[in-house]
Amino acid sequence: MQINRRQLVGTTMAMTALSTLPGCSTTSYGSKSSYLTPILKPQNQNTVYHWVDIVMQQVRDQRVPPPRAAYNFAAPMVAGFLAANAIIGRYSDPYDIGAGPQGADPEVAYGVAFATAASENFQQPFLFERNGFKNRFADGEAKSLGIKWGREVGLKIVKMRTNDGAEPSKANFYLGRYPRRENALKWTPTGPFYGAKPGPAFGSFARGLFPGHGKIKPWTMQSGSQFRSDPFHDPASPEFAEEFDMIRKLGSKDSAIRTPDQSEIALFWEDGPWGITPPGHFILIAMQVLQDRGLDFLDTARALALLGATQCDASINAWDNKYHYDVIRPETAIRHRATAFNNADPRVARDTSWQSYIPTPEFPAYTSGHSTFGAAGIELLTLLMGTNQVSFSHESPDQVLWPVLKGKRRYWTNLEQTADENGMSRLYGGVHWKIDHDAAMKAGRSIARNAYQNMFPKKA
Repeated sequence: MQINRRQLVGTTMAMTALSTLPGCSTTSYGSKSSYLTPILKPQNQNTVYHWVDIVMQQVRDQRVPPPRAAYNFAAPMVAGFLAANAIIGRYSDPYDIGAGPQGADPEVAYGVAFATAASENFQQPFLFERNGFKNRFADGEAKSLGIKWGREVGLKIVKMRTNDGAEPSKANFYLGRYPRRENALKWTPTGPFYGAKPGPAFGSFARGLFPGHGKIKPWTMQSGSQFRSDPFHDPASPEFAEEFDMIRKLGSKDSAIRTPDQSEIALFWEDGPWGITPPGHFILIAMQVLQDRGLDFLDTARALALLGATQCDASINAWDNKYHYDVIRPETAIRHRATAFNNADPRVARDTSWQSYIPTPEFPAYTSGHSTFGAAGIELLTLLMGTNQVSFSHESPDQVLWPVLKGKRRYWTNLEQTADENGMSRLYGGVHWKIDHDAAMKAGRSIARNAYQNMFPKKA
């Protein structure tokens, strides 16, 4: 968070005024706008899922890009858990929150702490959401103590994350944190930009998204580079030639080898900044499969706090890799740069008419954010559940973006399938190299294992 007091006061006043207008508040379970409605059984509604749904809707409605969405998810989920855990006292606290007041309602404290941190990250006061939530609880000392304690914990987390290296825009604040590559692999924007039809497409852009997000202070890692991937291929190597040819054939707009199922996968997992985003998608999947596992309120809060922190750190890892290695996207390589690679393989040749199947994102390729988010989310979910063998099905959470997905449901026989399918979707879409996916899957799993082993252990 990098906002001075004058900016904060001015923005908060503006958002307070805005929040009084129709359509500026989020909707609850049961509505078409709620992400929980399609995936959650009515009897499984709870305070944790309620608040996570609220911030997911904010990500969609504010069109928050994936790395910033991951950042925004973490602090509210962690703050809510810490406030409730301080009252119940089941898990260790790494942030010296201290013991909560005896007799305070932990669910009230969770919601207030969550909303306090979310208000800072989203620059949205959540007035309707706060009041509606508090009105669910009977007045009394437990409620009053919970409100006071929740706000105290929420503000402590906000203060803890102030000056953590984050900035909620593409401002110049982010520039200059990584040196640029000076050879043919150097990332540059390519235009015009394309997308599958019907569906969204990126407009022109002059520079990369969030150049410096990898320098943000992590939640569970020692630094953004703790699990940095090995270097990218030498562009003159046979390995690069194989991947160049693979993506040229598989990921093109009019590919002759991509199957209908692979085309559907590319759109299903696209998750651009018009909806839930990849980190939100895997948190949604976690809520879907955790709902029948018999977790009580605090264990549910802990699971979502771990997921939120891990997705944030996945974004930091991926963006550290992206701007440290500064690697070109397939679109630029195939359309413009192929001859500069000095690769002896004749398959590494320019095709100025080549178009990717889905829109090419506006930042470097290596490693894949999608694959990092997916591997981290699914590895952590597997650790929480104690098994990978979970069968479930799922519809696209934002079908309005890709009308061809309406009514389409995908089925998986285990959790790992979702992570791999999500990562491979970027190859089918023509926006990533195979090594982007492979390296990111390895890093994401490492991030999740590290978080599970070290964050919020049960008290002895």
